[in-house]
Amino acid sequence: MSLRFYDTATAQVRDFVPLKPGEVSLYYCGATVQGRPHVGHIRSAIVFDQLTRWLEFRGYRVTTVRNVTDIDDKILAKSAESMGLDAPAGDDVVPNEPWWALAYRFEQEFAKAYDILGVQRPTYEPRATGHIPEMHALIARLIEAGHAYPALDGSGDVYFDVRSWDAYGSLTRQNIDDMQAAPDAGPRGKRDPRDFALWKGHKEGEPETAAWDSPWGRGRPGWHLECSAMATKYLGAQFDIHGGGLDLRFPHHENEMAQSQAAGDGFANYWMHNGMVTFEGEKMSKSIGNTVSPAQMLAEASPRVVRYYLGQAHYRSVLDYRPTSLQEAASAVERIDGFIAKAHLKTYGPGDYGFIVDTHGSMPPAFGEAMDDDLNVPQALAVLHETVRAGNTALAQDDAEAVKAALHSALAMTNVLGLDAVQQPAMQGGQEHGALDALVQAQLEERRSARAAKDWARADAIRDSLAAAGITVEDSADGATWSLA
Repeated sequence: MSLRFYDTATAQVRDFVPLKPGEVSLYYCGATVQGRPHVGHIRSAIVFDQLTRWLEFRGYRVTTVRNVTDIDDKILAKSAESMGLDAPAGDDVVPNEPWWALAYRFEQEFAKAYDILGVQRPTYEPRATGHIPEMHALIARLIEAGHAYPALDGSGDVYFDVRSWDAYGSLTRQNIDDMQAAPDAGPRGKRDPRDFALWKGHKEGEPETAAWDSPWGRGRPGWHLECSAMATKYLGAQFDIHGGGLDLRFPHHENEMAQSQAAGDGFANYWMHNGMVTFEGEKMSKSIGNTVSPAQMLAEASPRVVRYYLGQAHYRSVLDYRPTSLQEAASAVERIDGFIAKAHLKTYGPGDYGFIVDTHGSMPPAFGEAMDDDLNVPQALAVLHETVRAGNTALAQDDAEAVKAALHSALAMTNVLGLDAVQQPAMQGGQEHGALDALVQAQLEERRSARAAKDWARADAIRDSLAAAGITVEDSADGATWSLA
C-alpha cells in the first residue's frame, strides 16, 4: 500500500505524492503564546510528530516548520492586565510584564512541554515578529492584484477583499453570504464585514513596541497573514502538507489559503487536521472547569504514558479524556515495557542497553500498512500489543529466537511512534541509567544471596527499600528485573 492521507480540501483520502521525489515539506500551526500550553496544543504537536517520524521512516527527508505567534491581540491584552499590579493576579500573570517578555516566557513553556513528551524540534520554528518584511511584501502583492485594500476610514488597517477571490470558502465548503463577520477589526473601514485584517494600524493605548513602520502606517500583522508569510518563506510558494487542529480550519486556514493563492502561490498541496480533545464527551472549557492541562497529566503519570494517551487515537478523531484515561494508558505502557524488560534480560542479559535495533528489518508489515493508511495509529498499536502478547508466550515457552524477534519488533514500533523519546531511565542507555543500574544490580545480587541463604527478612527488606525509592522488582525464572514504578 502506498502512503495515503485524508485531505481536508478535497474531503477524501488521497495517495501521497510529494512535490519533490524523496522530500516532504510540512508546515503545521504552532502556538499563540499568550498562556501555558493546553492539551489540544500538545495533541496536535504529537500528531504531526508521529507524521514526521513515519515519513522519515519511509525514507523521506522532511523539512518541518512550526511557527510561533508572538504578537497578537490576546498577548497584548494579557500584558495590559499585568500593568500596575504589585503582585501576581494568577498563575499566568507576572506584574508589569511587557508583551514581548510575556510571549517569550510562554514560548519556553511550550518548548518544555514538547521536549518532555518527545516532540522533535522542527527544522525551523520562526516567530511572527521576525518576518515583518515578508508580510509587507505579501500585502503589497495582494493590493497590486486587486485582492486587498487599505481601510476606508484611514485607520492604517489593510483588509483582504473576500469577494474578490471566487474560491473563498472552498476549504471549509461555505458560502460567503452564510459566514459571520470577521471579528479581527472594526467594521467601519471594510468593504464587507467578512473582510479580514492583513495589517492592523496602531491604536491609541497600545505599546509603541508592538508596532512596525509600513507603507500603510505603523501597525502590526494580522494573525492569518503571519502563517502565509512564514510558510512560503521556508518552504516555497507551494509545499506538500499544511496541518493543524480542526478548530483552525475556519477562519485561520481558510484565510491563509485564500490570501496565499490570491497572491499567486500554490500554497499547500494537502491539508491535514487533527481532532479535538474533550472531557467526558464535552468540550473543554475553563468557564465550566473541565479542562485538563499537560502539567496536570504529567503530575499524574509519566511522560511516556501521557504521550501514549495523547497519541493513541486516530488523528482525525475526537480524543475523549476521562478520569481513568491515564490509568488505562499506564496499563498499556506497562504491558509493553514489562515485556521489553523481560525479553531484553532473556536476550542480552542485565545492563546492556547499547544495541541498535534494525527498525526497517524488524517492523511487522501489518504495522507499516496501518501507518501508511492515513496514519492509522490505533491499528498500528494493535499490532504492537499483539507482538507483545506473542513475545510473552515465547517467554513462557522459553523460545529464545521468538523472544528476540518480538523484542526487536516491539522496539522498532515504539521507536517510530516516538515513545522511546520519553522512555523511563530504566530503558535508556545514558550514563545516568548505567550508574543507576549498577547500584540496583548490586542490591539485587545481595537479595539473591539472602534468598539463597533463606534469609527472607533480609531479602524482603531489600525489596521494600527499592520500592520506597520508586523501583519495582519483578521475579521470574530468569532472575529478577527492575523498572521505575
